[in-house]
This record gives sequence, C-alpha cells and structure tokens, in this order.
Amino acid sequence: MSDAEDDHGDFSSIRESVDGNPMTGLLRYCVPYWPRLSVGLVAAITTRLARLLPSLLVAAAIDRVILGSGEPGLLAQAGLLPTATITGEAARIAFLQRLVVIAALAYLIRSVTRFASRYLFQSTAQKVQRDLRNDTYDHMQHLSLGFFADHQTGAMMSVLNQDVNRLEQFLNTEIRQAIRVVATVGGIAAIMYTYSPKLALVALAPVPIIGLASGRFLTWIEPKYRSIRETVSRLNSRLENNIGGARVIKAFNRHEFELDRVAAQSERYHDEKVEAIRARRAFFSGLRLLTGVVFVAILWIAGSDIIRYGLGNTDPATLTAGSVALFFLLLRRLYSPMRRVGKTANKYQLAKSSAERVFGVLGYDPAVTSPADPHVPESVDGRVTFDGVRFGYTDDEEVISGIDLDVDPGETVGLAGTTGAGKSTLLKLIPRFYDVDERSSSASQTQSDDVDSGAVEVDGVDVREYDLHALREHIGIVEQNPYMFSGTAAENIGYGDLSALEAGAADSRGAADDPVDPAATGAADGPGERIVEAAKAAEAHEFITDLPEGYDTQIGERGVKLSGGQRQRIAIARALLNDPEIIVLDEATSDVDTETEELIQRSLRRLIADRTAFVIAHRLSTIRDADRVVVMEEGRIIEQGSHDELVDADGDYADLWARQAGEDEDADEPIVAPTDDD
Repeated sequence: MSDAEDDHGDFSSIRESVDGNPMTGLLRYCVPYWPRLSVGLVAAITTRLARLLPSLLVAAAIDRVILGSGEPGLLAQAGLLPTATITGEAARIAFLQRLVVIAALAYLIRSVTRFASRYLFQSTAQKVQRDLRNDTYDHMQHLSLGFFADHQTGAMMSVLNQDVNRLEQFLNTEIRQAIRVVATVGGIAAIMYTYSPKLALVALAPVPIIGLASGRFLTWIEPKYRSIRETVSRLNSRLENNIGGARVIKAFNRHEFELDRVAAQSERYHDEKVEAIRARRAFFSGLRLLTGVVFVAILWIAGSDIIRYGLGNTDPATLTAGSVALFFLLLRRLYSPMRRVGKTANKYQLAKSSAERVFGVLGYDPAVTSPADPHVPESVDGRVTFDGVRFGYTDDEEVISGIDLDVDPGETVGLAGTTGAGKSTLLKLIPRFYDVDERSSSASQTQSDDVDSGAVEVDGVDVREYDLHALREHIGIVEQNPYMFSGTAAENIGYGDLSALEAGAADSRGAADDPVDPAATGAADGPGERIVEAAKAAEAHEFITDLPEGYDTQIGERGVKLSGGQRQRIAIARALLNDPEIIVLDEATSDVDTETEELIQRSLRRLIADRTAFVIAHRLSTIRDADRVVVMEEGRIIEQGSHDELVDADGDYADLWARQAGEDEDADEPIVAPTDDD
C-alpha cells in the first residue's frame, strides 16, 4: 500500500505496530471478566447438551413405548430411565410420564442456561467494547500531532466506531457459536458412536473436511477483507471531507466532480464487497452440498442394514427404529453448527481485520511523552529560549534552520515573514506539539541529526524535561481559526479552566433539561463568575448576552452559528480563563473586518499584559509596538529589533512595511499599543 493511500486513512502502516496476532489483544481485554465468561461458558455448554435430550427421548419413546422393544438405550445406561422391558399399558404410561418430566426439565434447564449464557456473553462484550473504545480514544489523544496529520478524521472515527463495534459483535456472537460447535459436535459424536460406530464415522467424516476447508477459506479471504476495511476507511474520509467542505463545494460548483470521486470509491467498495460475497456464498453452498451427501449416505447404509437384518436385530451393526429416527434428528443438529463454522470463519476474518487497526493504534507509541522523572513547576516566569533549533517534519525536509532566540519574561515578540517561513512551526515546539527529535510521518519515527537538533527551553529547562501536561498548563494558544466544540458558549469558554469545565459537566449531568446561568453556577469567585469575567475581558460578553439563550446558546458544530470574530473572542476568553504565563497568537486578527479587529485587539492587549507573548502576523501594523519583531525567511531569522529599528535598517521588514503601511497604518490598531483603560 502506498504512502499516498495511507494518507487517506487506510492505516496500512499502523498495522505494523501490532505484535503477533491482533486477536490475542482482544482476549487480553476479556481476562478481567473471566469469572463471568467462565459461568457463561458452562451455561452455553449445558444449553447445547440439553438440546440433545429431546432427540434421545424421541428414540426411547419409539422403541420402548410405541414398539415395546427391550433395547434400554443411552438414557437407561445413564440411569435416567429403567432398563427393564416395558410391558402393559400402565407401565408404558408411567414410562411416558417419566419421559415427559425429563423433557420438561431439559427445556427448563435449556431456557435458564440459554438466558445466562447470552446475558453473560453479551454484557461482557459490552464491557470489553467500552474498555476498548475508551483506551483507544485515550491513546489517540496522547499521540502527537503528526499522527493526526497523517490520518484523517473519518478513518479515525471508523476505528473508534466500526472496528470496535465489530470486535464487540464477534465476542457477543461468534464466541458463543464456537462453543456451540464444539459442544454440539462433541455430544452428537458421543451419542452416535454409542448407537452405531459405523454410521457415526460416516456422519462425522465431513467434520475434518469442513475444518480444513474453513482454514483455507480464512487464508484466502483475509487479504480481501483487509482491502475492504481499507476501502471503507478511504470512503469514510472522502465523505467526511466533502460533508465538512460543503460550503466550498457549493461555492465552486464542484458537485459533479466530488460525486465522481465518491462514486469511484463507492464502486471500488462495491466490487470488493461483491467479490467477497460471491466467495462466501460459494463456500457455504459447498458445505450444504457436503452435508447433503452425508445425509444420503446414512440413509442408504442404515436402510440397507435394516432391509438385510431387520429392525432391532441382535447384530450390533443394525439399529432399532428409535435409533434410526435418532440418527436423522441428530444429523439436523450436527450440520447446522458445522455450516456455521464457515460463517464464524468469515466473521473471524472481519474481526481480525478490525483488530489489526484497533490494536495497531494502541501499539503506536506517542512521539512526544513526559520523561521518567519530569519537571513539574508550580509556576513559570515565562523566559523562552531557542538554542540552535533545527527541525523538519520529515527526514529530508528542514523547516527550521538553526534558530537562536532568547525571550525575556513578559516580553512581546512579533514574528513576521512570508508564508512558509517557519513561524508557526517554530512556536509549535514550545508546547511540544512537536519535538526537535520527532517525525510526523507514521512511516518513519527515527531520528536524524542532519535535520533535528538544538533545544527549546522554558525558564532555562529543556521543554523535553517537563511533565507534558504541566508544561501546557502554562501556555495559552489562540489560532487564526480557533476550534469550537459543539456545545454552549459558556462550555467553550470554560474549556480554559478545568474547574469551570468540570462544574459545567456536573451541572449538565445533574439537570440536563434545566439551562444553567453561568454567572450563577458558583460564588463570586466560582467558575461561572470567572467565565463571565473572562468573556467581558475578551469583548465577548455583549454579543454572547445577545444570543437567543445567552451563555447557554448552542453554538453548533465547530461554532458554525458564530462569526469568525465571535469565535476569536471566545477563544481569547478561553485563554484568559486559563491564565497562562506564555501566550502564542497565530494570526489571531486576520480575516475579520476593521471594527471586529479593533475589538479583538483590545481583548488581546488584556490577554498578553504581563505575559510572555509571541504574536504571528501578516499585517505588520498589529505588531509594530511589540517589544521586538523577529523576521523569518526559509526557517531562519534574517532580522530582529524594534519596529522603528527595522524600518530604519531598510531591509526586508522595511520593504514589507512599505507595501502595507499605505493602507494599514491608518486602519489598524496595534495589539500592544497602550490605552487608557489597560
């Protein structure tokens, strides 16, 4: 599978993270629930054996009640029925009553054990599904951004939903079916051999053939189902992209183009699925033909013996009338589970394909982790140092080329430069979204001294020595297109503070139908009040209160009900609530109108006050009053100094300023310009 295909979410490289058979990983998740499964196993076996009793009772009724034969049968040998010959009407009635009681007990036992086995297996499968989904999601969240760059959302959702669900279905259904096959075939084999070893061999002859055929079928069908799962992932990714990009598709009138791409993926899925269905149907039809051959063979052999020797002849090769009926009843019981072997083999292969993806993700090591003995500061001053930093996303690509930069606590640094200069990449190294020894490519996680080197330090400590969560608690980020969660305005602001977030979650759990006024969720210094204060500081309070339900207004998926400027101000409020010592602003005022930009810049000035701030801006007017402006080009610092110093130097920054100053100098208000109310 090519890397390009993997970029579309087929997870082919992830499979390499699986150590051994992935289904053993599924079994490990079952181990904590072994008491429940053990009881379920015993109940399932008992259910299958109880189902065989009615056939034995029918044979006994024919031979000993109807025909009055003296043959005791297997139940008599087991002590459940008398061995003496039954004569007289009263004795037959009493014998029949005993058969009825045994039959009733058999059906009662079967009902109870069937309930117990199904309940225990199904509930355990749900518990394993819950644990597996939680662990997979948690592990995904701890993977580096490189993983998310290489795998699309649709493919990851496919793993968390379809693949995990398929494993639950396998545990829920196919394990019980495997028990059914073993218990039923074993019980029937013992019964048949007791009555007629010759016919038992004929009836059981297909069993190893079916087993071998199923094994071959598994080997042959495995790559087909793997390909189907990968095709489904790519199709899901394509659909997710197109649904998310519906506005762009409409704007450029690309409906037909996207339909062709979706149709091509759908056609490939159709072709692969039809081929697998054809193979599966042919396999099952072959099994049915084989069982039919055995039925005919037993009919011929048993019938021939009866014709030659008569019913109930003392010759052990012959059968009684009840025994003949018993054999044909058991044949129906025998080949139903045997035919199920093929379906179970089919389901096993589907489950194995899903297990490869799920446990491949679980076996994929995060590229960015906390050290064994991490540095956990209670607070940081905000000094940031880049010491000879070189970084590339891949082995042969250098994005940052030898950056040396010292930033004092409380200093505001503006970063300027053309698109692709490396500004955003450099700042992603501070919260360790990437490390200087990390690769985003899932196909290569090896170090390369030729590309990555140097260190990023906060307060003189290498960020790789920090506890990862503790480090990020001290860093706030406001992006050009901030992500909004589907929920209320209050919940999105409260995301900046764990106590506020947990209080909101508790409120929603305790009274899901009752809207909560964020300002009333606590005391004056409580989470609710802090959310409102953060919103006011971010110039967001006024527009939030104008929303239909104020802070409790649902803002839609990704904040679709808000404008770009409104989303920016909620993101700023979220960062203010977090109260970080270091702030990263990545194009936080781009693509908004002048009036909105002035509101955002006012809130940003509050955000960066007394904090170390990095401000990336294409509009140079927004960073002209920064303490220092750093100009980057092709991953290098080519100029740095104050705005006035760089303009006087008549270098690249001066050229950029000259091109923008005519329009922007009068229109834009700098982020860091002082105001009377700051």
